Amino acid sequence: MIKNLIFDFGKVLVDYDFQHVLNRYFKEDKESERKFCDIFMSKEFIDACDRELIPFEELIKETQRAHPYFHDALDFFYDNYTEYVTNEIEGMKELLVTLKKMGFKLYGLSNWCSAVHEIMRRYDIFDLLDGRVVSCEEQVIKPETEIYMRLCKRFGLIPSECLFTDDKIENIRGAESIGMNAVLFTSTKQYVNDIENLYNISVRK
Repeated sequence: MIKNLIFDFGKVLVDYDFQHVLNRYFKEDKESERKFCDIFMSKEFIDACDRELIPFEELIKETQRAHPYFHDALDFFYDNYTEYVTNEIEGMKELLVTLKKMGFKLYGLSNWCSAVHEIMRRYDIFDLLDGRVVSCEEQVIKPETEIYMRLCKRFGLIPSECLFTDDKIENIRGAESIGMNAVLFTSTKQYVNDIENLYNISVRK
């Protein structure tokens, strides 16, 4: 029996768009933007941000030392980092309210750097969670098994009683590897359809 619903943050609870922040800095200089993204959007850099073995600000400084050409761009990115989160995913806050009323416990499990704390202050949807685990506080990231296990241990959850959702298939596989149920998130409507069909319940108004 599913008792606990676990949600990724980005592209599940809140939406984000790096491009509108990049456009503000690079404007028409698409070649510099491409080179910047080769560094900033690389898996290595994103994983380092999310794992945060060193503070996010220091990681930016290290990257500036390694890539001095983008010193000012990295300053701009750091100063405007939270601006790339644009809004809550449509319909998700209302859905979480409904799910709480139905008796489900709601949890968050996200890969994010420490800037996530400012984002959580900005958006009310995070107040609906009964608990959360964020990678920057744990120095482990999805899809590593350990981060799913820490969530369960911290809140006394049994994996088989959990349904995890994330927009990345590798993170779905990570949850399944410890015995969680999991569905790939593509939209609020799709998530509602999945839980209704899988568990023969109705969450629609």
